[in-house]
Amino acid sequence: MMRDLTAALRTPLSGQAGAAPAGATGELPEWNLADLYPGIDSPALVADLARAFDESRALAERYRGRLAELAAAPDASAQLAEAVRAYEGLSDLLGRIGAYAGLVYSGDTTDPQRAKFYGDTQDKLNAAITELLFFELELNRIDPDLLAQVAAQPPLSHWKPWLTDLAKDKPHQLDDRLEALFHEKSMTGAAAWNRLFDETIASLRFAIDGEELTLELTLNKLQDSDGQIRRKAAEALSAVFRKELRIFALITNTLAKDKEISDRWRKFQDVADSRHLANRVEREVVDALVSAVRAAYPRLSHRYYRLKAQWFGREALDFWDRNAPLPQVAQRTIPWSEARETVLSAYGAFSPKMADIARRFFDERWIDAPPRPGKAPGAFAHPTVPSAHPYVLLNYQGKPRDVMTLAHELGHGVHQVLAAPNGALMAPTPLTLAETASVFGEMLTFRRLLDATRDGAQRKAMLAQKVEDMINTVVRQIAFYSFERKVHEARRQGELTGEAICALWMEVQAESLGPAIRLSDGYEPFWCYIPHFIHSPFYVYAYAFGDCLVNSLYGVYRNTPEGFQDRYFALLAAGGTKHHSELLAPFGLDARDPGFWQIGLSMIEGMIAELEAMD
Repeated sequence: MMRDLTAALRTPLSGQAGAAPAGATGELPEWNLADLYPGIDSPALVADLARAFDESRALAERYRGRLAELAAAPDASAQLAEAVRAYEGLSDLLGRIGAYAGLVYSGDTTDPQRAKFYGDTQDKLNAAITELLFFELELNRIDPDLLAQVAAQPPLSHWKPWLTDLAKDKPHQLDDRLEALFHEKSMTGAAAWNRLFDETIASLRFAIDGEELTLELTLNKLQDSDGQIRRKAAEALSAVFRKELRIFALITNTLAKDKEISDRWRKFQDVADSRHLANRVEREVVDALVSAVRAAYPRLSHRYYRLKAQWFGREALDFWDRNAPLPQVAQRTIPWSEARETVLSAYGAFSPKMADIARRFFDERWIDAPPRPGKAPGAFAHPTVPSAHPYVLLNYQGKPRDVMTLAHELGHGVHQVLAAPNGALMAPTPLTLAETASVFGEMLTFRRLLDATRDGAQRKAMLAQKVEDMINTVVRQIAFYSFERKVHEARRQGELTGEAICALWMEVQAESLGPAIRLSDGYEPFWCYIPHFIHSPFYVYAYAFGDCLVNSLYGVYRNTPEGFQDRYFALLAAGGTKHHSELLAPFGLDARDPGFWQIGLSMIEGMIAELEAMD
């Protein structure tokens, strides 16, 4: 949707084509962005940028101030359908350009040439988007009963789900000139602070044993089998974060205030209401999820970390040991070829169709896997636009978690491919359901690996890793959400010092992790590097929503597998055309049911009990 384009430009992405030199992981693929554009100076890109602005202006000249008139015309459905079709085509074109700019830029955010290209492209896209802001605003000003009547008739009925969804934004929309001002000022406001965060993070280096490492490589050492390496990594992270605390505090304060101003003008009451609206989920559903997870902290994270501390022969683990591999379990680097085969075979066992879609990402170079200086940290799947295809970014280093990350991101990719036929306006999926295919892909991969493992120690290690991943996805993300709420609520009363933000961080971490994790000096500034707080405030609860949802879906699959694949693919193919209640009904699930969340949480609890029984 047009309102998503600016956010898409700020998403941390990456990319170049080719392959990284082979190491312990084997040769790692780098993606081919030529499917979008041949290069940043290509005639095709220059022409599309010019065409995007010209056609946006032409659409505005033709339709601005006339949509209500068209809705009252005898052939209203055909007239409005023609306008929406043109708008959707421009959404796809602008999205393609924006995706390409973001992918190129985040391949190395420290490269001045890429940064200039990214900034210049943003400016040109925003000039075009400003011309189009009127379109959705005017549609929402048409008499609702009249628009519903017209949208019930073909050809406009094709876009009825989008028009119905669009109407939910109406109470929070401003007049055309204010919307244009908000949009244009965002480039020197929120977007600029997002870019500052990205470039700051990419430029950080962490000294460990004489080496200067990037953030991604340093975070990876927190999973090393050597406790001293984990401690040194934590100390290096803490030292650099503490040194840069002032700038991260300033970025956080500024963006929280920027959001408060927007929320006030748009009449959002709660600090997270704008996210709930974007996710098309009711506040009560999210509150029920958060309450259920927080109440389960003692049964989940506290209980598991107490068990893990016992495995290490301690009463409590230092915070840098939280994700440590189990002692006396052999660790090895998993080659890329093995990771590929593992995920594709797991997907194929569920459905050959799912594996076929995922295989294209490997065969057609839609994946960028190697860690590089300046490259965006973490992992993601970017849908780009329906006229193209998704891309996946990883920082693959051969850890078991990297294999699960590959399964996760390919799940996103499969979802995005299946939803693409809905078109640029209806393919995007609300974040609450966007994590469904990714977490389901992880679960399929985990279960296949576990079923194939006979060695008791290895099974225990795999089960423990899965529990840790689920705790990180559910408990940790709800703790992140609680932290964000505290920061944004406190910011409404005045600016926060870096130390004040650190204190809020330590408060929620102590509550969520429990007494078996020792939060000693040095952990206070570990909130600084988490990009979701900057790019997508309150995004994080979508991970917990997705994990609990998938646990329930997987239970349905195990109990009644017949026909499940068809229903599952229908859910993914719906994109953004249906509410979560409608999508889950064929599985007998309802996220509005207070007991729904207990199903997913009980699965995690059962795995912890299984681990306890192994001792």
